[in-house]
Order: sequence, then C-alpha cells, then structure tokens
Amino acid sequence: MKELKLKIQEALISALPITAIVYLMALTPLFNFSRTELITFTIGAVALVVGIGMFNLGADLAMTPMGTHIGSGLSRQRKLGLLLSVCFVLGMLITVAEPDLQVLASQVSAVMNGTLLVYTVGVGVGAFLVVAVLRIVFRRTLGSILTLFYMALFAFALLLSESGNISLLPLAFDSGGVTTGPITVPFIMALGVGISAVLGDRHSQENSFGLVALCSIGPIMAVLLLGMFSRSALNYQVPDYAVSADILGSFLHTGLHTAKEVALALGMIVLFFVVCQVLFLRLSARNLHRIAVGVGFTYVGLVIFLTGVNVGFMPIGYKMGYALAQGKPVFLSVFGLVMGVLVVLAEPAIHVLNQQVEDVTGGYVTRRSMMIGLCCGVGAAIALSMIRIIFDFSLVYYIIPGYFISLALSLFVPPVYTAIAFDSGGVASGPMTSCFILPFAIGACCALQGADAVLANAFGVVALVAMSPLIAIQLLGFRSVMHRHVREHLAMRRMLDQDDQQIISFM
Repeated sequence: MKELKLKIQEALISALPITAIVYLMALTPLFNFSRTELITFTIGAVALVVGIGMFNLGADLAMTPMGTHIGSGLSRQRKLGLLLSVCFVLGMLITVAEPDLQVLASQVSAVMNGTLLVYTVGVGVGAFLVVAVLRIVFRRTLGSILTLFYMALFAFALLLSESGNISLLPLAFDSGGVTTGPITVPFIMALGVGISAVLGDRHSQENSFGLVALCSIGPIMAVLLLGMFSRSALNYQVPDYAVSADILGSFLHTGLHTAKEVALALGMIVLFFVVCQVLFLRLSARNLHRIAVGVGFTYVGLVIFLTGVNVGFMPIGYKMGYALAQGKPVFLSVFGLVMGVLVVLAEPAIHVLNQQVEDVTGGYVTRRSMMIGLCCGVGAAIALSMIRIIFDFSLVYYIIPGYFISLALSLFVPPVYTAIAFDSGGVASGPMTSCFILPFAIGACCALQGADAVLANAFGVVALVAMSPLIAIQLLGFRSVMHRHVREHLAMRRMLDQDDQQIISFM
C-alpha cells in the first residue's frame, strides 16, 4: 500500500497540469462547457490518476518480471526455432487482444473487413518481433535494419498512392503507434531485456531496446498492403462525442466494455506465462504470488484509466478542438504544443519506459533527460499537426523528411540512443494521444475543413507523435557525443600545456 500511495502521488503530479489547463480554459468565454461535461471530466481525471498509479505498480510487480523471465527462460533453452516460434505467437496474440486495435478496426470497416485487419496486423507484429529477436541473436545494428524497412514502407506508400487510396496513408502510420499500447509495451520491452541478458554480447545494453521499434513497423506495413488491395474509398464518419446526461450509466457501460477487452488482452499474456512456467520457468511460489498481485493491479488500473479517459477526456478534447478552431484558429499550434507536453506527462507507459531506460543504462540516460526530450518532441509534433489541419496538406511532407532525419541521426549517435528513441516513438503514442489529442484534432478539422477531410488531415497526429521522439532523443544523444568530444579536446590541451611547462622548467 505504501508503494501504491507513492505511485498515485506520482500520477497526480503527472496528470495535474493537463487537468488544470482544461479547467482554466473552461473559465474563458471561448470554451462553453456544460456542467455535465465538467463533472464527467472531473470524474475522468480522478480515474486517470488512480488508474495510472495502479497500472505503474502492476507493471513493476508483474508485467516487467513476466517479460524478463520469459525472455531469459526461452533463451536458456538454446533452441532458436522454439524461441522464434514462441515470440511470433506471443506477438500475434497480444496484438490481436490489444484494445486500441479494435478502435482502429472499426474506423476502417467501411473499406475492409475489420477481423481481417486485426489478424493481419497481429501477424505483422509477430513477424517483426521475430525480426527483433533475430537482430539480438545475430548481433546486428538496429539502425541498418530500421533503414531497410522504412525504405520499404516508403515504397509501399508510393504504391498506395498509385492505387488511389492515398487518404489511407495517415491511418496506416497511426496504426503503428496505436498497436503498441500500454499492455504490450512493458511486456515486450522486458522480453527484450531478458533475451539480451542471455544471448547478448558486450553491446547487450542497446540490444535490449528496439523490439517496440520494430514491432511498430508491422502494423503500418499491414495496413498499407490492405489499402493497396482495397477497391473502394474509405468513408470515415465522425463519432458521436456528446456527453451523456446519465453520467454514472456512461461510466458503468464503458467500464464493463473496457473490462472485457482488458481481460482478453491480459488473459493472453497470463495464459502464455502459465504455459512457460509449467514447461521451463519453475519460479518460486513467492515470485508467482508477487506476479499475481501485480496482474491484479495492472488489470484494475488499466480498466479505471481507459474508462476515465474514454468517457471524460474524449468529448472534452473534441469540443476544445472545435471551439478553438472556430474562434481562434491562429492559436491552434500554440495550444497543441502545450497540450503535447502535458499529455506526455500523463501517459502511463512513458513512466515505465523511462524507469527501464534508466535501470538498463545504469543512469547513463536519466529519466529527467528522457522526459524532457519526449515532452519537446511530442509538443512539436502536435503543433505541426495543427498547422497541417489549418493549411490542408499531405502527411507525406512531414513523414518522409522526418524519418530521413531520424535515420540520418542514427549514423552519428551511440546505438543505445537510436534504440531508445525508436522504442519511445511507439510508447509516446498511447491512450492519452488517441483518446484526447486525436479527438482534439478531429474537432479542429471538422470546424476548419469539414468532416470529409478528417481521414486525410486529422488522422496522422498519432504518427507524428510516434515520429517526434526519434528526432528529439537522438538529438540528445548527438549533444552528449559533442559534449564528450569537447571535454576530451580540452583535457588533451591541458595535458599538452602541462607537459610543455614541465619541459621548459626542466631545461
């Protein structure tokens, strides 16, 4: 309970800024929130704090140890075929059960079969999890593999434009961020740590990262391929963001639906862990009890968090975007920048990532520097998304230069920064982005361009949020490299000056 209290206090500090700014905006004449909307948002904010606190505690107790034990246990079997097969099945099962993927499937049901999309994306994630494990086993650099597959993605994007479904491009790149949700990220990252600890070499530090980065490519490629073979245009319909007058009923209905989805997602992981425990892990009863308690905290926390965000934050985000675009569209970018910084603080998986990065790197990359880099990157991404909505131009003008810059930076920074940066992209685009920032962008787009432009202009904000940490964190790495070179140069000059003085004094 002491640990839970500390986690909830940390969550309160993280969620307080974004909650405060909504209340401050409610005091202005630009945003005319009803009493029901403010009460719903308040309940959602409380649920967000409690949910993040319980989820972070559960991730520490269960998700991270489960992933680490499975990764190291499979690696000790020294059977590559078994390791790859298990990783493929594991990646597919977790992805198929990811709640956020169901939302994506409902958005594209007008042009393709939703079930087909879910399982295709699941196969894509499983295949790229295998690629990530092979990279660790054969000790290949992450930068070269990422360059290869992103060049393939750009080629598929060009083929998609030829097929006439270019409006599907933003949704395809959004899928990469949506699929790596709060359930899969802690588990997959810990899986990489466990595998790298057994099979890695002296570079195991950076080899433990990169699994999330590669798994984010699979969904993008899957949606691009489905778009190329689709014959009809995607007809997107704006969801109903109205707040129900029955506040308690809306929370209960959404909570029950979310509880089923999270139970399916966590159940896949727990069942897989039980099979591994029976076959080769053989953990002690004390460890199993600790993991079971952690799974309980993870489940309850995630249900509370997702329910609060879906019911309390989505309608407010949509209404704020619509009202700001109608009243003061010139302030959209500035407001998007501020909201991007605050949303990062409230993402539950961000805190798990930052802690794992600091632990694995032994403090070489601190939580504070990671948080600063992510806040700056995500804030800039949302500001750029607002500019795209205002001026109505294609996502391609951001995506291609952005990924070229990030891949070019990977040639000049330590590999650990590249691996952490590409992992951070999938983590940063979590539930808060899809449930608050995306409705905000949809509202702004409906006010400025109309509902018909939502698919082409509002979608893509998740993709930019996933891309921005690639540049921001690698710039931190580039700064550290330059700082080290300057210090070495100054130290060498001092040594030479001292040697010259000693020679002169001797003579």
